Amino acid sequence: MKDPMMLIGLLMGFAIVILANIMEGGNPVSLLLVAPMLLVFGTTFMVTLAGGTIADAKAFGVGIVKAFTGGNVSNAGLVVPSVVSLAEKARREGLLALEDMVKEMDDEFLVKGVTLAIDGTDPEEVRDILEAEVTAKKKFDKQQAKYFADAGAYAPTIGIIGTVMGLVHVLENLSDPGALGPLIAGAFVATLWGVCSANVIFLPMGNRLKRLSELEVMRMEITIEGVAAIQAGANPRIVAQKLSSLLPAGQQPPAAEAA
Repeated sequence: MKDPMMLIGLLMGFAIVILANIMEGGNPVSLLLVAPMLLVFGTTFMVTLAGGTIADAKAFGVGIVKAFTGGNVSNAGLVVPSVVSLAEKARREGLLALEDMVKEMDDEFLVKGVTLAIDGTDPEEVRDILEAEVTAKKKFDKQQAKYFADAGAYAPTIGIIGTVMGLVHVLENLSDPGALGPLIAGAFVATLWGVCSANVIFLPMGNRLKRLSELEVMRMEITIEGVAAIQAGANPRIVAQKLSSLLPAGQQPPAAEAA
Protein backbone atom coordinates (compact mmCIF):
# COMPACT_ATOMS: atom_id res chain seq x y z
CA MET A 1 0.00 0.00 0.00
CA LYS A 2 1.51 3.30 -1.10
CA ASP A 3 1.77 6.10 1.44
CA PRO A 4 2.35 9.63 0.04
CA MET A 5 2.82 11.32 3.45
CA MET A 6 6.51 12.05 2.78
CA LEU A 7 5.73 13.88 -0.44
CA ILE A 8 2.84 15.77 1.17
CA GLY A 9 4.92 16.81 4.17
CA LEU A 10 7.89 17.89 2.05
CA LEU A 11 5.80 19.97 -0.35
CA MET A 12 3.86 21.62 2.47
CA GLY A 13 7.09 22.28 4.37
CA PHE A 14 8.66 24.08 1.44
CA ALA A 15 5.39 25.90 0.76
CA ILE A 16 5.41 27.32 4.29
CA VAL A 17 9.06 28.39 3.93
CA ILE A 18 8.28 30.16 0.65
CA LEU A 19 5.16 31.78 2.13
CA ALA A 20 7.13 33.05 5.13
CA ASN A 21 9.75 34.47 2.77
CA ILE A 22 7.09 36.31 0.77
CA MET A 23 5.40 37.63 3.94
CA GLU A 24 8.73 39.12 5.00
CA GLY A 25 9.00 40.93 1.68
CA GLY A 26 11.48 38.54 0.09
CA ASN A 27 11.53 37.14 -3.42
CA PRO A 28 11.67 33.31 -3.56
CA VAL A 29 13.42 33.48 -6.93
CA SER A 30 16.39 35.15 -5.27
CA LEU A 31 16.95 31.94 -3.27
CA LEU A 32 17.19 29.75 -6.37
CA LEU A 33 20.87 30.38 -7.07
CA VAL A 34 22.45 27.54 -9.03
CA ALA A 35 25.95 27.70 -7.55
CA PRO A 36 24.95 27.41 -3.84
CA MET A 37 22.38 24.72 -4.59
CA LEU A 38 24.88 22.72 -6.64
CA LEU A 39 27.46 23.01 -3.89
CA VAL A 40 25.08 21.91 -1.11
CA PHE A 41 23.19 19.11 -2.85
CA GLY A 42 26.01 17.86 -5.06
CA THR A 43 28.71 17.82 -2.38
CA THR A 44 26.36 16.41 0.28
CA PHE A 45 25.37 13.58 -2.03
CA MET A 46 28.97 12.75 -2.90
CA VAL A 47 30.43 12.84 0.60
CA THR A 48 27.52 10.74 1.85
CA LEU A 49 28.28 8.11 -0.78
CA ALA A 50 31.97 8.32 0.12
CA GLY A 51 31.13 6.91 3.54
CA GLY A 52 29.81 3.63 2.12
CA THR A 53 30.26 1.09 -0.64
CA ILE A 54 28.90 0.72 -4.17
CA ALA A 55 26.24 -1.67 -2.86
CA ASP A 56 25.29 0.91 -0.25
CA ALA A 57 24.95 3.53 -2.99
CA LYS A 58 22.33 1.37 -4.72
CA ALA A 59 20.47 1.08 -1.42
CA PHE A 60 20.57 4.89 -1.19
CA GLY A 61 18.68 5.16 -4.48
CA VAL A 62 16.16 2.54 -3.41
CA GLY A 63 15.72 4.41 -0.13
CA ILE A 64 14.76 7.62 -1.94
CA VAL A 65 12.00 5.85 -3.85
CA LYS A 66 10.82 4.01 -0.74
CA ALA A 67 10.74 7.18 1.36
CA PHE A 68 8.47 8.96 -1.12
CA THR A 69 6.19 6.05 -2.00
CA GLY A 70 6.10 4.21 1.32
CA GLY A 71 7.18 0.99 -0.39
CA ASN A 72 4.71 -1.85 -0.02
CA VAL A 73 4.11 -1.47 3.69
CA SER A 74 0.71 -2.72 4.77
CA ASN A 75 -1.07 -2.56 8.09
CA ALA A 76 0.23 -5.39 10.23
CA GLY A 77 -3.35 -6.06 11.28
CA LEU A 78 -4.11 -7.31 7.76
CA VAL A 79 -1.86 -10.31 8.41
CA VAL A 80 -4.09 -11.59 11.21
CA PRO A 81 -7.15 -12.59 9.12
CA SER A 82 -4.89 -14.34 6.58
CA VAL A 83 -3.09 -16.32 9.25
CA VAL A 84 -6.35 -17.20 10.98
CA SER A 85 -7.87 -18.53 7.75
CA LEU A 86 -4.74 -20.61 7.17
CA ALA A 87 -4.85 -21.93 10.74
CA GLU A 88 -8.50 -22.88 10.36
CA LYS A 89 -7.90 -24.82 7.14
CA ALA A 90 -4.74 -26.49 8.50
CA ARG A 91 -6.56 -27.58 11.65
CA ARG A 92 -9.43 -28.98 9.60
CA GLU A 93 -7.60 -30.56 6.65
CA GLY A 94 -3.88 -30.62 7.54
CA LEU A 95 -0.87 -28.53 6.45
CA LEU A 96 -0.76 -29.99 2.94
CA ALA A 97 -4.17 -28.46 2.26
CA LEU A 98 -2.62 -24.98 2.46
CA GLU A 99 -0.71 -25.29 -0.81
CA ASP A 100 -3.55 -23.89 -2.92
CA MET A 101 -4.19 -21.00 -0.51
CA VAL A 102 -0.51 -20.04 -0.45
CA LYS A 103 -0.44 -19.65 -4.25
CA GLU A 104 -3.07 -16.91 -4.05
CA MET A 105 -1.27 -14.83 -1.38
CA ASP A 106 0.80 -11.69 -2.07
CA ASP A 107 2.66 -11.61 1.25
CA GLU A 108 6.01 -13.18 0.31
CA PHE A 109 7.19 -13.55 3.90
CA LEU A 110 4.00 -15.35 4.96
CA VAL A 111 4.17 -17.56 1.88
CA LYS A 112 7.78 -18.46 2.66
CA GLY A 113 6.97 -19.38 6.26
CA VAL A 114 3.91 -21.45 5.39
CA THR A 115 5.78 -23.20 2.55
CA LEU A 116 8.52 -24.22 4.98
CA ALA A 117 5.84 -25.60 7.29
CA ILE A 118 4.15 -27.50 4.46
CA ASP A 119 7.52 -29.02 3.51
CA GLY A 120 7.75 -30.52 6.98
CA THR A 121 10.55 -28.29 8.28
CA ASP A 122 11.06 -28.46 12.03
CA PRO A 123 9.23 -25.59 13.80
CA GLU A 124 12.44 -24.38 15.46
CA GLU A 125 14.23 -24.31 12.12
CA VAL A 126 11.34 -22.42 10.54
CA ARG A 127 11.52 -19.82 13.29
CA ASP A 128 15.32 -19.55 12.97
CA ILE A 129 15.13 -19.06 9.20
CA LEU A 130 12.42 -16.41 9.40
CA GLU A 131 14.05 -14.57 12.31
CA ALA A 132 17.36 -14.52 10.42
CA GLU A 133 15.56 -12.81 7.52
CA VAL A 134 14.11 -10.24 9.92
CA THR A 135 17.57 -9.55 11.36
CA ALA A 136 19.04 -9.11 7.88
CA LYS A 137 16.24 -6.70 6.97
CA LYS A 138 16.83 -4.63 10.11
CA LYS A 139 20.53 -4.26 9.20
CA PHE A 140 19.74 -3.27 5.62
CA ASP A 141 17.09 -0.75 6.66
CA LYS A 142 19.39 0.70 9.33
CA GLN A 143 22.12 1.36 6.77
CA GLN A 144 19.58 2.82 4.36
CA ALA A 145 18.26 5.28 6.94
CA LYS A 146 21.81 6.11 8.09
CA TYR A 147 22.63 7.53 4.65
CA PHE A 148 19.98 10.21 5.04
CA ALA A 149 20.92 10.91 8.64
CA ASP A 150 24.53 11.40 7.48
CA ALA A 151 23.39 13.68 4.66
CA GLY A 152 21.42 15.71 7.19
CA ALA A 153 24.59 16.11 9.27
CA TYR A 154 26.82 17.07 6.33
CA ALA A 155 24.50 19.54 4.56
CA PRO A 156 24.57 22.44 7.09
CA THR A 157 28.37 22.33 7.31
CA ILE A 158 28.71 22.28 3.53
CA GLY A 159 26.34 25.24 3.42
CA ILE A 160 28.70 27.11 5.76
CA ILE A 161 31.58 26.25 3.42
CA GLY A 162 29.60 27.85 0.61
CA THR A 163 28.98 30.95 2.73
CA VAL A 164 32.68 31.27 3.54
CA MET A 165 33.50 30.97 -0.16
CA GLY A 166 30.96 33.70 -0.91
CA LEU A 167 32.39 36.00 1.78
CA VAL A 168 35.85 35.55 0.25
CA HIS A 169 34.43 36.99 -2.97
CA VAL A 170 32.89 39.82 -0.94
CA LEU A 171 36.29 40.72 0.46
CA GLU A 172 37.76 40.63 -3.03
CA ASN A 173 35.26 43.29 -4.14
CA LEU A 174 35.44 45.78 -1.28
CA SER A 175 36.52 48.39 -3.78
CA ASP A 176 33.08 48.12 -5.42
CA PRO A 177 30.48 48.97 -2.74
CA GLY A 178 27.62 48.54 -5.21
CA ALA A 179 28.40 44.86 -5.68
CA LEU A 180 28.66 43.99 -1.98
CA GLY A 181 24.93 43.63 -1.33
CA PRO A 182 24.22 40.91 -3.93
CA LEU A 183 27.47 39.11 -3.09
CA ILE A 184 26.68 38.97 0.65
CA ALA A 185 23.12 37.84 -0.04
CA GLY A 186 24.36 35.12 -2.38
CA ALA A 187 26.90 33.97 0.19
CA PHE A 188 24.23 33.29 2.82
CA VAL A 189 21.99 31.41 0.38
CA ALA A 190 24.37 28.44 0.68
CA THR A 191 23.82 28.29 4.46
CA LEU A 192 20.08 28.56 3.92
CA TRP A 193 20.03 25.59 1.56
CA GLY A 194 22.35 23.60 3.80
CA VAL A 195 20.12 24.00 6.86
CA CYS A 196 16.89 23.74 4.89
CA SER A 197 17.87 20.59 2.99
CA ALA A 198 18.99 18.89 6.20
CA ASN A 199 15.87 19.66 8.23
CA VAL A 200 13.22 19.61 5.51
CA ILE A 201 14.52 16.79 3.28
CA PHE A 202 17.31 14.52 4.55
CA LEU A 203 16.50 14.07 8.25
CA PRO A 204 12.75 13.58 7.65
CA MET A 205 13.56 11.00 4.96
CA GLY A 206 15.81 9.13 7.39
CA ASN A 207 13.10 9.12 10.04
CA ARG A 208 10.55 8.04 7.45
CA LEU A 209 12.66 5.01 6.49
CA LYS A 210 13.12 4.08 10.15
CA ARG A 211 9.35 4.17 10.69
CA LEU A 212 8.63 2.14 7.56
CA SER A 213 11.18 -0.42 8.72
CA GLU A 214 9.51 -0.66 12.13
CA LEU A 215 6.13 -1.33 10.48
CA GLU A 216 7.55 -3.98 8.16
CA VAL A 217 9.45 -5.73 10.97
CA MET A 218 6.34 -5.74 13.17
CA ARG A 219 4.36 -7.38 10.37
CA MET A 220 7.11 -9.98 9.88
CA GLU A 221 7.32 -10.76 13.60
CA ILE A 222 3.57 -11.25 13.80
CA THR A 223 3.80 -13.52 10.76
CA ILE A 224 6.45 -15.65 12.50
CA GLU A 225 4.16 -16.17 15.48
CA GLY A 226 1.30 -16.99 13.13
CA VAL A 227 3.29 -19.61 11.23
CA ALA A 228 4.38 -21.18 14.53
CA ALA A 229 0.74 -21.37 15.63
CA ILE A 230 -0.29 -22.95 12.33
CA GLN A 231 2.41 -25.61 12.68
CA ALA A 232 1.30 -26.32 16.23
CA GLY A 233 -2.31 -26.82 15.10
CA ALA A 234 -3.58 -24.12 17.46
CA ASN A 235 -7.25 -23.18 17.67
CA PRO A 236 -7.96 -20.40 15.12
CA ARG A 237 -9.72 -18.26 17.74
CA ILE A 238 -6.73 -18.50 20.05
CA VAL A 239 -4.46 -17.63 17.11
CA ALA A 240 -6.58 -14.54 16.35
CA GLN A 241 -6.47 -13.35 19.95
CA LYS A 242 -2.74 -13.98 20.30
CA LEU A 243 -1.78 -12.17 17.11
CA SER A 244 -4.18 -9.29 17.75
CA SER A 245 -2.61 -8.76 21.18
CA LEU A 246 0.74 -8.13 19.44
CA LEU A 247 -0.67 -5.23 17.45
CA PRO A 248 -0.54 -1.59 18.62
CA ALA A 249 -3.74 -0.07 19.95
CA GLY A 250 -5.94 1.07 17.09
CA GLN A 251 -4.69 -1.57 14.64
CA GLN A 252 -6.31 -4.56 16.30
CA PRO A 253 -9.02 -6.04 14.06
CA PRO A 254 -12.48 -6.72 15.51
CA ALA A 255 -12.68 -10.09 17.22
CA ALA A 256 -15.34 -11.33 14.84
CA GLU A 257 -13.36 -10.32 11.76
CA ALA A 258 -10.09 -11.77 13.05
CA ALA A 259 -11.67 -15.06 14.04
